Amino acid sequence: MTDLEIEVKFYISDFEPIRRRMKEIGAASQGKGFETNLRFEDQNQSLLRNDSLLRLRRDSRNRLTFKSVPGGSPEEDDSQFKVYRELEVEVSDFEVMARILESLGYHVEQTYEKHRETFTYQGLEICADSLPFGDFLEIEGEKEAIRSMARRLGLNWRERILENYLGIFEYIRRNTGLEFQDVTFSNFRQTNPDDLSDHIRHFEVGS
Repeated sequence: MTDLEIEVKFYISDFEPIRRRMKEIGAASQGKGFETNLRFEDQNQSLLRNDSLLRLRRDSRNRLTFKSVPGGSPEEDDSQFKVYRELEVEVSDFEVMARILESLGYHVEQTYEKHRETFTYQGLEICADSLPFGDFLEIEGEKEAIRSMARRLGLNWRERILENYLGIFEYIRRNTGLEFQDVTFSNFRQTNPDDLSDHIRHFEVGS
C-alpha cells in the first residue's frame, strides 16, 4: 500500500460528453456530493511555506487529510503528474476535530467548496468537480492508467493541469482583484466563471 497521491486534472467546458464516454467504457458512478473543506494553518504559515496541506473535509463523511511533497526519489519527482504524499483518516465529528486542531495551535485559514461526482474504473478514481470558478475532471491512480484514461476520454495530455485548486484560485484572486479568501459559491455569485477561463488555462502544461 502506498501513501502517494498521483493525479492530473483537466479544465472542462462540458461534462456531459465525458459522462457518456465513461458510461460507455464501464466506469461506475459512486454518486454526487457537496464538499465543505477547511484548510488549517499555524501562525507562522509553516504548512504553506513547506508546500503542505492540513485539511478537514465534510461531505457524506468527515475526513482529516495531510498532504506533503514526497522526498525526492526519481519515481516521485515527475513533471508529468501531480504527486503528493497523502495521509487521511475518517473522523466521527467534524466540529470536534476542528476544535482539536485549533487547540493544537492551528486556525482555519481558508474555506473552499466543491460539488463532486466520483467514478471508479479499474483502480482509477475519476472526479467531475464543479468549483465556484470552473469545472474540472481529476484522474487519480497509477501513472500509465491515468494516461490511458485521458486518451480514452479524448482529453489532450498537453492540457493537463498539475496545480491544486487553491493554487489556481490564488492566481485568479491576484490577477482579478478579488477581495475574498474563501472559495465559496456565495462569494462567486456575481462572477461569471467563463470570464476566468484564460486565467485557468494559464496552468495547462502545454500553454
